Amino acid sequence: MSSYASLNKVLIEFYDKMASWEASVVRESDYSLAQIHTLEALGNYGPMNMKSLANQLGITTGTLTVQVEKLVKLGLLQRFYSEDDRRSITVALTDAGQAIHQHHNALHLSLTEELTKDLSEEERHTLGRLLGKVNQEF
Repeated sequence: MSSYASLNKVLIEFYDKMASWEASVVRESDYSLAQIHTLEALGNYGPMNMKSLANQLGITTGTLTVQVEKLVKLGLLQRFYSEDDRRSITVALTDAGQAIHQHHNALHLSLTEELTKDLSEEERHTLGRLLGKVNQEF
């Protein structure tokens, strides 16, 4: 098996396991995976305009508009309209949205600690550096 084929197999297996874990965590909440990802993006990167957030999530602004509307109604997001251009909308987490983000982020951190507990500090650093390089290709 070539090194690319071997790496491909490992990456697919990792992705499948990570997606399964994420789905199981989200099932235990009252929110959809898409809603959690929206909260996660805003929690990680701060308030964003709709176009930037849609790009970050890899979805259309139309899809995001529906998502944001639901999250605003749930009290997890708030919208801010630009004084210069009322069509420009920035969205941000409310305190309740921030609490959900922090809880979900803590679950991710716990998983990361569990998955890498047998790695040395140097191996964790190398893994992070290499994954960072791979992520830049997206």
